[in-house]
Amino acid sequence: MDREFDLLSMGEILLRLSPPDNERIVRGDTFVKQVGGAELNVVSGVSFLGLRTGIISKLPDNPLGTYAKNKVRFCGVSDDYLVYDEDSDARLGIYYYENGAFPRKPRVVYDRRHASFCKINVCDLPKSLYTSSRCFHTSGITLALSKQSRDTAIEVMRRMKENGTMISFDVNFRGNLWTGEEARVCIEEILPLVDVFFCSEETARLTFHKEGDVKTIMKSFTDDYPISVVASTQRIVHSPKEHTFGSMIYSKKDDRFYEEEPYRHIEVVDRIGSGDAYCSGALYGLLAYNNDCQKALEYGNATGAVKNTIPGDLPSSDLKEINRIILNHKNTGPQLEMDR
Repeated sequence: MDREFDLLSMGEILLRLSPPDNERIVRGDTFVKQVGGAELNVVSGVSFLGLRTGIISKLPDNPLGTYAKNKVRFCGVSDDYLVYDEDSDARLGIYYYENGAFPRKPRVVYDRRHASFCKINVCDLPKSLYTSSRCFHTSGITLALSKQSRDTAIEVMRRMKENGTMISFDVNFRGNLWTGEEARVCIEEILPLVDVFFCSEETARLTFHKEGDVKTIMKSFTDDYPISVVASTQRIVHSPKEHTFGSMIYSKKDDRFYEEEPYRHIEVVDRIGSGDAYCSGALYGLLAYNNDCQKALEYGNATGAVKNTIPGDLPSSDLKEINRIILNHKNTGPQLEMDR
């Protein structure tokens, strides 16, 4: 069946305010205004790589909502399924991000409670939504924000699944939104619907109480649930400014683990959104190459690694740049210092 979209995601769109450079929230006087949000980051990344994507969200019907909508369009993401909150208390969730420099860690302060997205309802969404996309993606953040957003997201997942849509889910655990036990109970309820599952080893151990090595843990999810693909990022933080980034993917169909050399000595400019960028690359690989997990691994690692070097939540790398980065990563010989 031909579908209008390759990927739709559902999640909150946030206003991000950051002190410039390495200034501190408690001391600085100015903020840089940007837009972000886990699910928007994912569909933006896939859009930049060349596939057709859209975002399902609820924005306040005011100038901040218009600003967010304009950013969605700038990323090449469809706003067909954005809905607007006209209530007097409508608001766009905010988060403040402060860069770190060793030994001071980066930090986040949230101001997102009671945002318009928390009120999103299936009644806001047209029935055409459920047959319009090849793949649907959401995350644990959406499930944690409010009971209303959780119920809506789960119902959308169910209706999408009933219509043959591939379901992608990123645990994306946030301890300031819910406890590990709350996350486990809720996510285990929806895992029977999930085809592609993103979960780090640390989250699997702390939230789902998994034991054994990372391969045992990843495979156990496909033993317990009808999950086809499990992806787990592997990040080593040497300092706030230097990371190593890679991943492992397990295919239930192939009964095979996919791995490659990680990206080392990444010069980190802004790590926010790099996990979402990884999801975008992995999903691009699966959607553009007929569920090829090797392509998912290569694109996921490249998009996740390069996002660390870009300020803001949203990615900005097109397919040519990512293909060049993958080629350079595989090349062990001499390389040019500049693309020109």
